[in-house]
Amino acid sequence: MTENHDMYQAGDAAANHGEQRVWLIITYALHLFGAVLAVPSIIGLVMNYVLRDSAVAELRSHHDWMIRTFWWALAWTVVTWILWITLLGIPLAIMMGFAIWVWWIYRHVRGLIVLSDRMPMPY
Repeated sequence: MTENHDMYQAGDAAANHGEQRVWLIITYALHLFGAVLAVPSIIGLVMNYVLRDSAVAELRSHHDWMIRTFWWALAWTVVTWILWITLLGIPLAIMMGFAIWVWWIYRHVRGLIVLSDRMPMPY
């Protein structure tokens, strides 16, 4: 009887791990759609904060990765807007905006690749 009980716990943990991976794929996709539409990324960010505490450590690192990416991109976007307002900084603002966008795509694609390899994200 004990062996069956242990087997169910291991199966439940594996199912939970798989479910967490599915939610991570969804949040990565939302952030990638957010590179064009913005609002899906905000939904993804909220999901990252909600799901992060219940995630296993290996998968929690992916939530942390997306959260950090969001806030750093927002901070640099604000700097870009300030440059845009100064008029003289418009060419630099355009280059920075493009660089932020490419960096955003890179971070989320890299996260998906690392997730598919079943590895945690580096800190």
